[in-house]
Amino acid sequence: MLLLPFSAEAQRKTRAKIGKRGNIKSITVDNLADYDNRWFHPGFYIAPNFSSYRIEQSQAYVGSQAVTANSIISPGFSVGFVGDVRLANHFNLRFAPGVSFITRRVEFKPLLTSDSIQTQEIGTTQLEFPLLLKFHSDRRRNTRVYVVGGVKPSFNVGNRRKDPERNLLRTDDSDIAIEYGVGLDLFYPLFKFAPELRVSHGLTNLLQPGDNVYSRSLQSMRAHTVTLYFTFE
Repeated sequence: MLLLPFSAEAQRKTRAKIGKRGNIKSITVDNLADYDNRWFHPGFYIAPNFSSYRIEQSQAYVGSQAVTANSIISPGFSVGFVGDVRLANHFNLRFAPGVSFITRRVEFKPLLTSDSIQTQEIGTTQLEFPLLLKFHSDRRRNTRVYVVGGVKPSFNVGNRRKDPERNLLRTDDSDIAIEYGVGLDLFYPLFKFAPELRVSHGLTNLLQPGDNVYSRSLQSMRAHTVTLYFTFE
């Protein structure tokens, strides 16, 4: 015979699924039942990302060296910490400082000559300081969904140009982006795991003027990144 706990606390954390004949089919335990009563939740994340530039070409630049530009999506990686502050029921303020290793590529194809396609590669190591508002649903057993949105300032701490004589494009060292995403909170007995997909749109024109065909053929370059976060709290 299976005995169920009778205390109020145990009943709140445990739910039984009853069959048609009154027999117990399964028991569900609410992991981390008091999680949302805490005002602060620390954690960390690891996150693969895919980044590119949103390019606007210069209409004024024409001539024998005129080129068309195409941004290539390139993979990268991010790591960092998370701090969630409880604001109200269903609302948290999230601060997630971290570091990202990003490589972006731009292909240039000459319009009027038979020269081969040239690729400009810009690699950066940047510190990021996202400040996000998180809204989450009610829990359904040990899962719930959420959405986040906010801003992300970032600062380059290292530019990696493998071949500076060939890679002539240069970018600014700071940016600010709008971010938004959706995720899933999964509650386990000892921690909460949250996979999250987040999109980032840079607001700053990162292009630095340069005396070369690549820089002159562009009017603006803004960062665009899609990141898959794996957060542990």
